[in-house]
Amino acid sequence: MDNKKRCKWCNPKNPLYIAYHDSEWCVPNFGDQYLYEMLLLESFQAGLSWECVLNKRDNFRNAYDNFDLEKVIMYGEDKINDLLANDGIIRNRRKVEASIRNSKVYREIVGEFGSFRAYLENFTGGKIYYEVGATTNELSDEISSDLRKRGMSFVGSVIIVHTSIDPFLSIYLHPLSFSVINIISPSRFVLNIS
Repeated sequence: MDNKKRCKWCNPKNPLYIAYHDSEWCVPNFGDQYLYEMLLLESFQAGLSWECVLNKRDNFRNAYDNFDLEKVIMYGEDKINDLLANDGIIRNRRKVEASIRNSKVYREIVGEFGSFRAYLENFTGGKIYYEVGATTNELSDEISSDLRKRGMSFVGSVIIVHTSIDPFLSIYLHPLSFSVINIISPSRFVLNIS
């Protein structure tokens, strides 16, 4: 054990979780590829723990063609059946189908705004918001509502905060790795990012 203070949710016995906590959680990353990956993964987290999804992340990456948006939007029934037969990922038909539909909406958003970050900044004015102890807020509710109006599903306000987008943009959206809303534990060790 390295004696770093980490958030209570971080399982100290899971090296994947520790690595995620230390190098991704609350570390701004607004690249479209990363935001897309987090949004897709967060949609599978609904009703489950982020740790469960994180443990399957590499399997998701392989199953979803390295989160290649152009490939995912072309998935048809044969690929859906392949995904549902893949015991390395979460095999929920509604979530699998939503992942493809959400990918198409994601692409439309990027086309409309130029990037997913620009879309998020449409709500935030370019600011990053910090929350302590909250799982949702008015901003995450607003982003979640807009994404649902555009046709996405499994993008509730908690997902947005976590993803925003994680266990985090669960809209509070992905585990805060791509966050415009950061939920921080006051005792959390934070990387010195310059």
